[in-house]
Amino acid sequence: MHPLYDVLYRRRDTRREFTGEPIDPAVLDRVLRAAHAAPSVGLSQPWDFVLVSDEHVRREFRDHVLTERKIFDATLDPERAAVFDKIKIEGVLESSLGVVVCYDPGRGSPAVLGRHAIADAGLYSVCLAIENLWLAATAEGLGVGWVSFYREDFLRRLLGVPAGVRPVAWLCLGGVRDLPDVPDLERHGWRERLPLDDVVHHERYGQRPGR
Repeated sequence: MHPLYDVLYRRRDTRREFTGEPIDPAVLDRVLRAAHAAPSVGLSQPWDFVLVSDEHVRREFRDHVLTERKIFDATLDPERAAVFDKIKIEGVLESSLGVVVCYDPGRGSPAVLGRHAIADAGLYSVCLAIENLWLAATAEGLGVGWVSFYREDFLRRLLGVPAGVRPVAWLCLGGVRDLPDVPDLERHGWRERLPLDDVVHHERYGQRPGR
């Protein structure tokens, strides 16, 4: 099997495993260059990367995340809440660095080749850059954790992101003790990975061989 597949299957959404050790600048440069090499609609390259090391800013963001966690927790039934209580949702302070990936829909406008019929194609491009970053980080022995418990307006104000630019992801990045064999959400019983056959359709949606 090609080594790329090993990286794909080792990739994890990291929470508890960060060591907090500084990232070698050369390694960080390689990871960011890999992200910047992602394909993008009309070669618009609509991403920006805000590197956040300031502890005060990180603490403020983490406090916001924990508040949002409580809001989500209050929506769960008792059984689901008991499972959620065991799940760590962020490594904002434990990681070496925060990388906030933003989407600028004005980049390359007004004529973004390929976006005229699919308005979200630029956002998809940013997600490809995030995946490139994640895989490169995994290949370098680093962990990445995508923090999604936040309000965009809060993060925009915290980091001075211009109006119209979307902060798509706060990625916790840094050295790790290890990467677990089983993803946290599976290990804690939140969800299980679906069999491939359940998500592959032939010719038309819902059509599968022998059904």
